[in-house]
Amino acid sequence: MTSFKNLLPIILLASTGLTHADEGQWQPYQLPQLKAELKRIGITTSPGKLGDLSRSPLGAIVALPGCSASFVSPDGLVVTNHHCGYGAVQRNSSAAHNYIADGFLAKTRAEELPAGPNERIYVTDKIEDVTLELTQDLKRSLSPRARHDEIQNRIKALVAQCEKDPSYRCSVPSFHRGLEYYLIRQMMIRDVRLVYAPAEGIGNFGGDIDNYEWPRQTGDFSFLRAYVGKDGKPADPSPDNVPYRSKKFLVVSAEGLKTGDPVLLAGYPGRTSRYKLPVEIRAARDVAYPLQVAALQADIDTIAKSTAANPEWTVRYASVEKSLQNRMKKTRGLLDAFARKDIVAIKVKQDAEFRTWLKAQPGATQIMLSELDRTIAADIALSNEEYAWSLATNSELLKSAHTVYRLALEKQKPDAQREPGYQQRDQPFIKARLTRLEQSLVGTVDQARWQTALQHYRALPAAMHPAGLDALLPANNGLDALYRHSQLANTAQRLGWIDADAATIARSDDALLQLAVKLNAIATALEERRKDLDGKLELVTPRYMQAIIAFKKSQGKPVYPDANSTLRITYGTVAPYAVRDGILKSPFTTVEGILEKDTGKKPFNSPPKLLAAIKAKRYGQFSDPVLGTVPVNFLSSADTTGGNSGSAVMNKDGELVGLNFDSTYESIAKDWYFDSAITRAIHVDIRYMLWVMSEVDHADNLLKEMTIKYK
Repeated sequence: MTSFKNLLPIILLASTGLTHADEGQWQPYQLPQLKAELKRIGITTSPGKLGDLSRSPLGAIVALPGCSASFVSPDGLVVTNHHCGYGAVQRNSSAAHNYIADGFLAKTRAEELPAGPNERIYVTDKIEDVTLELTQDLKRSLSPRARHDEIQNRIKALVAQCEKDPSYRCSVPSFHRGLEYYLIRQMMIRDVRLVYAPAEGIGNFGGDIDNYEWPRQTGDFSFLRAYVGKDGKPADPSPDNVPYRSKKFLVVSAEGLKTGDPVLLAGYPGRTSRYKLPVEIRAARDVAYPLQVAALQADIDTIAKSTAANPEWTVRYASVEKSLQNRMKKTRGLLDAFARKDIVAIKVKQDAEFRTWLKAQPGATQIMLSELDRTIAADIALSNEEYAWSLATNSELLKSAHTVYRLALEKQKPDAQREPGYQQRDQPFIKARLTRLEQSLVGTVDQARWQTALQHYRALPAAMHPAGLDALLPANNGLDALYRHSQLANTAQRLGWIDADAATIARSDDALLQLAVKLNAIATALEERRKDLDGKLELVTPRYMQAIIAFKKSQGKPVYPDANSTLRITYGTVAPYAVRDGILKSPFTTVEGILEKDTGKKPFNSPPKLLAAIKAKRYGQFSDPVLGTVPVNFLSSADTTGGNSGSAVMNKDGELVGLNFDSTYESIAKDWYFDSAITRAIHVDIRYMLWVMSEVDHADNLLKEMTIKYK
């Protein structure tokens, strides 16, 4: 480490008070340091209270797989986005009982439906800095790989100690590209049930056409409920379980917002890349994203063609297709953003300024930068091979075969020495993934998708193909035989292999298992190379980040870690934005916009009862005094990204006033570069949600359960 290490605490403390934009995805412990900023925009809730996991509102914020949510009643009622609950709706749907199209409402607790084997609710109750525990006393003589392995062993030990109480799931993610590590403890609730989701014509109004667009009129909300054992502890799904008693839950405010009002947003943003080097951005812009767009579009087209004649298959793949469409539009948006604004040029200029500044610092050396550049170049090359591998093996049944064989191999080791993802703690998740395919897989569709992915793999430059892989892959006409001679499409057969030993799997006459056994050596070689490279990255990137943080502090710019799916808080104001010269987009849409867009055909097909309520202007107490109608969606300048879907949007008093669900198309590049002038997040206005619940779907039981402040 360089001399910058001793500067880090001072840097982080000092820099947080210097930002004057709404940029930043802040860790809870940083909130008291943002006191001046929060006061500036009008937040009245104490920063100390806001950052306290044991109090509301932060104690009410929870995570779902890939999404955010929040408790809104003392009986474990959770509100999130419609698209975050979409998998639960899809798994309970059939062509005969299509809850996707028609919506679902449980009027009683007994009517609530299982959300699915993979659904979890995570309640974060502890965040602890463990950087020293992981990095101190590491011998200088250790090779980068040995150092990496030692850190991973220490992480496993911390996690094992943390998870002695089976109620918790623990993790140790890194922050600032390996500069810091925090132990995150989360209570993991395993019995999750679907309570309410409006019809798709409300929850997904506009579909993929309106995705990332403004104006929007989408009621992207749904409700789940957390269940636990009678002792109050997490338990496997059971009819004997009872609703979780959530001591912290959000008060819902129907009082509304207006332009310029401050908002707080709390959730679990996925990944950002704001500290990446220019060469990494070029690699994404020029290679990775174009390849992904082509493969994603082909996959989407294949699913559509393969399921078109079978309504049941369409339902099975609805959630998969929706996820792919979202990734596609975001990736296209990133490419458009790079074309619209030369982010690479901006980053090149910033990087040059940083390197010039670094040269002037006492004791600075260019060796670190040279080492960084070499290591990043190697990382880009390996990432290309890993992407090629993902294409070449893009079959859910082949992935299942690989999983059970790899699990069998890892079981030969003591649990502490197994690879992450294959320890005893991971086996329930593996079983859940393999079980979930029963509701979301058709063998012929899986085969068609793999065939398409293989075509794209074969078109990649030879340098991207992992060594030895081409010779093992099936020929263009070889997939029929693989699927015909495999039983893995059968759930019982698939699950039956979880407990098999490696030798038994290797002797199997199942064609997909045989292929997984042959491919395992290549998969392992890629993993070993990744570990070697991660060891080098873990030596050089923390030193780089120390210098970057010091540089940003010298410029008065915000210092916060890239998003990494951990709990973060952002802030902003309700605000319009200028798309381009002469075009200003206002921050609110209304139910009248639904009437204007409705065509009666997907994705602009609102339920007749919704249209009737709008035409009759039955707005009641949910009408905005300025707009004269019910607001549907609104914009804010809060800093968000993927994973923030379902995040609670709160007013100055920490009360729930909306749900985050999207960003404007012009904002997509914020994963790489935050432009405060045009970056806007899109939220469901809580008044629209309450109005739909009250006037359209008559979810009176849920309205009574929540604590709602009316005007």
